[in-house]
Amino acid sequence: MIIDENPIEKEAMEYFHRGERAEGLKIQDEFVNALREAIKTQDHCSCKKPCKYHGKCLECVAIHRAHQEHLPNCFQPMVNKKIEILSELTEHTMVKNLK
Repeated sequence: MIIDENPIEKEAMEYFHRGERAEGLKIQDEFVNALREAIKTQDHCSCKKPCKYHGKCLECVAIHRAHQEHLPNCFQPMVNKKIEILSELTEHTMVKNLK
Protein backbone atom coordinates (compact mmCIF):
# COMPACT_ATOMS: atom_id res chain seq x y z
CA MET A 1 0.00 0.00 0.00
CA ILE A 2 1.18 3.48 -0.85
CA ILE A 3 0.76 5.87 2.06
CA ASP A 4 2.61 8.97 0.86
CA GLU A 5 0.45 10.91 -1.59
CA ASN A 6 -2.16 8.15 -1.55
CA PRO A 7 -4.75 8.78 -4.30
CA ILE A 8 -7.71 7.72 -2.14
CA GLU A 9 -6.74 10.07 0.68
CA LYS A 10 -6.02 12.87 -1.79
CA GLU A 11 -9.52 12.40 -3.18
CA ALA A 12 -10.93 12.61 0.35
CA MET A 13 -9.10 15.90 0.88
CA GLU A 14 -10.61 17.31 -2.32
CA TYR A 15 -14.06 16.70 -0.84
CA PHE A 16 -13.03 18.28 2.48
CA HIS A 17 -11.73 21.36 0.67
CA ARG A 18 -15.03 21.69 -1.20
CA GLY A 19 -16.90 21.56 2.10
CA GLU A 20 -18.32 18.08 1.44
CA ARG A 21 -17.26 16.66 4.80
CA ALA A 22 -19.53 13.59 4.83
CA GLU A 23 -18.21 12.37 1.48
CA GLY A 24 -14.63 13.18 2.52
CA LEU A 25 -15.02 11.12 5.69
CA LYS A 26 -16.52 8.23 3.74
CA ILE A 27 -13.55 8.16 1.36
CA GLN A 28 -11.10 8.67 4.21
CA ASP A 29 -12.58 5.61 5.92
CA GLU A 30 -11.74 3.63 2.75
CA PHE A 31 -8.11 4.70 3.11
CA VAL A 32 -7.99 3.80 6.81
CA ASN A 33 -9.61 0.40 6.22
CA ALA A 34 -7.13 -0.38 3.44
CA LEU A 35 -4.29 0.77 5.69
CA ARG A 36 -5.42 -1.47 8.53
CA GLU A 37 -5.47 -4.46 6.19
CA ALA A 38 -2.09 -3.61 4.67
CA ILE A 39 -0.45 -3.21 8.08
CA LYS A 40 -1.21 -6.86 8.80
CA THR A 41 1.11 -8.08 6.04
CA GLN A 42 3.21 -5.17 4.74
CA ASP A 43 5.98 -2.97 6.07
CA HIS A 44 4.42 0.47 5.63
CA CYS A 45 7.16 2.47 7.36
CA SER A 46 9.12 4.62 4.92
CA CYS A 47 11.94 5.32 7.38
CA LYS A 48 15.27 3.89 6.22
CA LYS A 49 17.05 4.30 9.55
CA PRO A 50 17.24 1.32 11.89
CA CYS A 51 14.99 2.02 14.85
CA LYS A 52 13.19 -0.11 17.40
CA TYR A 53 10.02 1.88 16.66
CA HIS A 54 10.08 1.07 12.91
CA GLY A 55 6.48 0.63 11.77
CA LYS A 56 5.09 1.72 15.15
CA CYS A 57 3.79 5.12 14.10
CA LEU A 58 1.85 5.89 17.26
CA GLU A 59 4.90 5.43 19.46
CA CYS A 60 7.26 7.16 17.03
CA VAL A 61 5.09 10.26 16.60
CA ALA A 62 4.44 10.45 20.35
CA ILE A 63 8.19 10.37 21.05
CA HIS A 64 8.84 13.17 18.57
CA ARG A 65 5.95 15.22 19.92
CA ALA A 66 7.28 14.74 23.42
CA HIS A 67 10.85 15.86 22.81
CA GLN A 68 10.01 18.41 20.07
CA GLU A 69 13.58 18.34 18.73
CA HIS A 70 12.88 17.27 15.15
CA LEU A 71 10.34 15.53 12.96
CA PRO A 72 10.13 11.78 12.42
CA ASN A 73 12.18 10.80 9.37
CA CYS A 74 9.05 9.83 7.44
CA PHE A 75 7.63 13.37 7.84
CA GLN A 76 10.76 15.17 6.66
CA PRO A 77 10.29 14.78 2.86
CA MET A 78 6.71 16.05 3.14
CA VAL A 79 7.75 19.10 5.18
CA ASN A 80 10.76 19.77 2.96
CA LYS A 81 8.46 19.75 -0.08
CA LYS A 82 6.22 22.36 1.58
CA ILE A 83 9.22 24.50 2.60
CA GLU A 84 10.56 24.37 -0.95
CA ILE A 85 7.23 25.68 -2.26
CA LEU A 86 7.31 28.54 0.26
CA SER A 87 10.94 29.22 -0.58
CA GLU A 88 9.91 29.93 -4.17
CA LEU A 89 8.28 33.13 -2.90
CA THR A 90 11.75 34.60 -2.34
CA GLU A 91 13.51 32.93 -5.29
CA HIS A 92 14.82 30.22 -2.93
CA THR A 93 17.07 32.72 -1.14
CA MET A 94 16.36 31.05 2.20
CA VAL A 95 17.33 27.61 0.88
CA LYS A 96 20.51 29.07 -0.65
CA ASN A 97 21.37 30.63 2.73
CA LEU A 98 21.07 27.24 4.42
CA LYS A 99 23.61 25.56 2.13
